[in-house]
Amino acid sequence: MSHDRLRRMFGRDPAQTHRAATPLELLFDLVFVVAFAVAGEQAAHLIAEGHVPAGVIGFAFAVFAIVWAWINFTWFASAFDTDDWLYRLTTMVQMIGVVVLALGLPEMFRSIDGGQQVDNEVMVAGYVVMRLAMLAQWLRVARQSPTYRPVALVYATALVVAQLGWVLLAVLPVSVGQFFLLGAGMVLVETAGPVIGERRPVADASGRRGTPWHPHHVAERYGLLVIITLGEGVIGTVASLSAVVEHSGWSVDAVLVCVAGVALTFGLWWTYFLTPAGDLLARHRGRSFGWGYGHLVVFGSLAAVGAGLHVVAYWLEGEAHLSDVGALLAVAVPVLVFLVTDVVLHVYLVGRADPVRLLLLGAAVALLAAAVAVVAAGGTTPVALLLVMLAPAVTVVVHETGGHRRLTAMLDADAEATGERRPAAPTGGDQAGTLDR
Repeated sequence: MSHDRLRRMFGRDPAQTHRAATPLELLFDLVFVVAFAVAGEQAAHLIAEGHVPAGVIGFAFAVFAIVWAWINFTWFASAFDTDDWLYRLTTMVQMIGVVVLALGLPEMFRSIDGGQQVDNEVMVAGYVVMRLAMLAQWLRVARQSPTYRPVALVYATALVVAQLGWVLLAVLPVSVGQFFLLGAGMVLVETAGPVIGERRPVADASGRRGTPWHPHHVAERYGLLVIITLGEGVIGTVASLSAVVEHSGWSVDAVLVCVAGVALTFGLWWTYFLTPAGDLLARHRGRSFGWGYGHLVVFGSLAAVGAGLHVVAYWLEGEAHLSDVGALLAVAVPVLVFLVTDVVLHVYLVGRADPVRLLLLGAAVALLAAAVAVVAAGGTTPVALLLVMLAPAVTVVVHETGGHRRLTAMLDADAEATGERRPAAPTGGDQAGTLDR
């Protein structure tokens, strides 16, 4: 495809076959590795120091800013990506904004820990750079596509209002409590914009509403960011393993930490991709908001697993002001949050509860509780991490040994109810495809 001329943003075909992530989108995702790493390291440091509320609040705020900007870009790209030189340069500006935001995270965490006033000027500056670049994209749609002009103007208006609010919060002398109370209003504006925009009818006679996003493309993009976020788990594993090896050399504990950390990351990855989101979003476009917004928790919890493993590393080095149980909870709690959210989103997309999946969630919760009990009773953290590792593995094992047939039957029933014939895949599947075997 030639990139030396501009293309009009008329909107992509939401039913295009073989739609996949572009090299530009993959490059765009790389800057989020840095942002997640900085947020995770800052949160881990505060939690290890015993400043748990400040670490958790700062991490949640940082993750929302990072992920929300990514979500907005992803859905826009799915609907309007022209891949011309102007689109590429605008995307580069957004990448610069992510880097600036990441540079502002340490000051934001320190200010929350101080408890006086949130110091987020640099962070907001990076966020505004990202969002203004996104505003330019929406205004380009409004100018070049009469069909989607009403939708684009709704998005642009919500974006401008929200950014003005964030800038005011960055410069006004408000306390930490006042900041997050007012910030909740800005979050409401940010998240309400797409909800209103996607319900806006397009300016033609088709009766369509919202933007022409591609369900399988969106599902693939979310899956790719999940993989990037899981990289924090690998980094956290290396940090924990290094702490064990530095303290006592290669030992049984070192091997257990290595196995538990890598297998936990692998199990979380496997669990996430059990749900064929692309097929289900294609069938139920109206469920996109619950699924898409729910990933704020998915991405946050996965990044928190990596941060939790960093906390364990601090504890193993003797530099954490936490109990044994507290260090383990830094990993177990985000694993629990992810597993619960994954089941909720699965049920939401499929449209019905699966009693077996709920029982498996109960088993996972029991394993996490057992891990905490082991440490509370005087057991070692590496052994407890093995039990945490098994929490997602329960669902994976049951699915791969026959549970996939139950899921296939549910998906077939859903396809029949919507009047769609669901083609069978030869083996396995992925987030953008099917799971038939």
